[in-house]
Amino acid sequence: MGIGAGIFLIAIGAIFAFAVDANLGWLNVNVVGWVLMLTGVVGLLITLHFWNRRRTVVATPVRQGRVVADRVVPVQDDRVVREEYREVRRPGYPA
Repeated sequence: MGIGAGIFLIAIGAIFAFAVDANLGWLNVNVVGWVLMLTGVVGLLITLHFWNRRRTVVATPVRQGRVVADRVVPVQDDRVVREEYREVRRPGYPA
């Protein structure tokens, strides 16, 4: 429905319920106003609920790159130090 439409229905319902004093015989304007206000509040709450769900953070999976070269560095302090070079390309880009 949207925030604007919910607020609009609440405002029109309040006008019908509290400000209009009409006697139509077959239609109670006060009840129509209360129904419009209730509809506006429910629509506003549903809209805010869906907006709140949309703003939640979703963890994206980590893309693994492919190993292009694996080079061995000379021994330092009796241990082998290895450097690894990874080239990560975005999907859709040429290789």
